[in-house]
Amino acid sequence: MSATGGTKAIVAALGANLAIAASKFVAFLFSGSSSMLAESVHSLADSGNQGLLLLGGKKAQREATPQHPFGYGRERYIYAFLVSIVLFSVGGMFAVYEGYEKIKHPHEIEHWYWPVGVLVFAIIAEAYSFRTAIKESNGLRGGQSWKQFVRHAKAPELPVVLLEDLGALIGLILALGGVGLALATGDGVWDGIGTLCIGILLILIALVLAVETKSLLLGESAGIEAVQKIEAAIVDGDVVTGIIHMRTLHLGPEELLVAAKIAVQHDDTATEVANAINAAEARIREAVPIARVIYLEPDIFSASEAAKGADREATPGGPAQHDAAGH
Repeated sequence: MSATGGTKAIVAALGANLAIAASKFVAFLFSGSSSMLAESVHSLADSGNQGLLLLGGKKAQREATPQHPFGYGRERYIYAFLVSIVLFSVGGMFAVYEGYEKIKHPHEIEHWYWPVGVLVFAIIAEAYSFRTAIKESNGLRGGQSWKQFVRHAKAPELPVVLLEDLGALIGLILALGGVGLALATGDGVWDGIGTLCIGILLILIALVLAVETKSLLLGESAGIEAVQKIEAAIVDGDVVTGIIHMRTLHLGPEELLVAAKIAVQHDDTATEVANAINAAEARIREAVPIARVIYLEPDIFSASEAAKGADREATPGGPAQHDAAGH
C-alpha cells in the first residue's frame, strides 16, 4: 500500500488499540464494569480491522493476471467493507447486548480506580492515534471539508481510521460518563446505559462505512478535477477536435480507467489518428498519473447527432443496447 493509503495512521491505530484492549480487559476483570468489557471488545475489533486494512493493501499490490487483467486494486475496497461488517457485528451488536444485560441485571462497580485510570489512558492513546490520522488526511483532502473527504475519498483506509478513532474517542467519553454516574449514584444501571450508547454509536459508524465502501465497490468515476484535467489533455485542437463522450472508473484507489470516444476530421489518415491517440494518452498520464488504463476510440463528429444529446441506451445500466447511429 502506498503512503497515500495512510499506512502510518493504520499502524498507529493498531498499536494504540492493542495496548488499550489489553488494559481495558484487565480493568474489567478487576471492576466488573460492562462498559469496560464492551470497550475492550471494541478495541479488539478495531485492532482486527486495522489488520484487515493492512492485509487488503498488501493483496492489492499483486500483479494483474489473465483472469484479473485489471489487477487487484479493489482488494482495498473489499477489506474496508469487511471492516464495517466487523465493527457492526463484533463491536456494535456485542455492546448493545452487554448494555441490555447490565441494565436488566445491574451491579455495583468494584475497584473504581481501575476503569477510570484505564479510560483516561485510553483517551490519551486514542487522541494520539486520531491526531496521526488527521495529519495523514490533511495531506490528501485539500480544500474539502471532513464530510466531503470521507464521502469522496477513493482510498478507503484513512476515512475508516478517522471514523474508527472518532467513534473510539466518543465511546470512551460515554464509558467514562457511564462509570462516573454509576459510581456517583451507586446504581450500576448507568454503566449499562453507557455501554448501550457505545453500541449504538458503533452501529451508526459501521453503517456509514458500509454505505461509502459499497459505493467504491460498485465503481466510482474520477473526481471532477481529474475529469477536467483528462478532458483538457485529450483535445489537441488539431487532429482531436473534441470529446464525443467519456467514461472514467476507479479500478483501485490509485488506478484509473479512462475510455473515450474522440472526434477527428473525416480526411485524417490512419497514421495521423494513431499518432494523435498516442500523444493524447501521454498527455493524460502526465496530467493524471493514476490513469493507468486508457482506451480512446476515434469517430467522425456529427453536429446533428451531438444535438440529440447523450444516448442513455449506450450507457452501462441503461436500457437494452441496440445498434445506434454513429457520431
